[in-house]
Amino acid sequence: MNDLIFNGFTPQTFRFFNDLKENNYKEWFDAHKQVYEKELLNPLKALVATLSPAMHNIDPTFELRPHRCLSRIYRDIRFSKNKEPYKNFMWMAFQIPVTNEVWKDYPGYFMEISGTEYTLGLGLFQPKKKVMDAFRDEISFDAEEFQRITQETVLDRGYVVSGEEYKRPVSNDLPEYFQTWIQRKGVWVGKTKPIGDELFSADFANLVKEDFVAMEWLYNFMKEVAQL
Repeated sequence: MNDLIFNGFTPQTFRFFNDLKENNYKEWFDAHKQVYEKELLNPLKALVATLSPAMHNIDPTFELRPHRCLSRIYRDIRFSKNKEPYKNFMWMAFQIPVTNEVWKDYPGYFMEISGTEYTLGLGLFQPKKKVMDAFRDEISFDAEEFQRITQETVLDRGYVVSGEEYKRPVSNDLPEYFQTWIQRKGVWVGKTKPIGDELFSADFANLVKEDFVAMEWLYNFMKEVAQL
């Protein structure tokens, strides 16, 4: 099980991504598949395994099997204008296992990685309108607590609020701080950083864990509104 001990990524991880971007065809990928597995896929699986105990503590119902938490590098080109067979990025996600389209209403953590940067995040990505209505209502119920906790555990850690905004603003009486949270069809927080030395160490798992654990309150807040 040595491949499930996370020791950090390597420069070859990101060289593979960047080379793939320039050689996005089956013959090249097949010739470099061993590099893909050793330098990218196996470290990602190991990172999922390393994070799993902390994620289980956040929500025991999370899907934690590495092969289910990781995206595929193979692109589904059947209905896409982009006919390149491989993605030049991958991601991991921690979310409760739900069927069909129901997953869109529930929050999830993620990490996306490419040849030039990585992003950590948490959010409600494509929720139904009723979920965002409940999200706004719950914020209004105790706006002071929401601002205090999200400022300290999310924004002060470098995360930025994102998501598709409504064309027509939703009428409300909340102060400016809350508008970036509530004027959206879906809402997520993310922190994007360029590839740096922190990725080449086993301690990178701790950096991810610290951020994800810090945002546990927001995760639970989002999960509760999804269940209303």
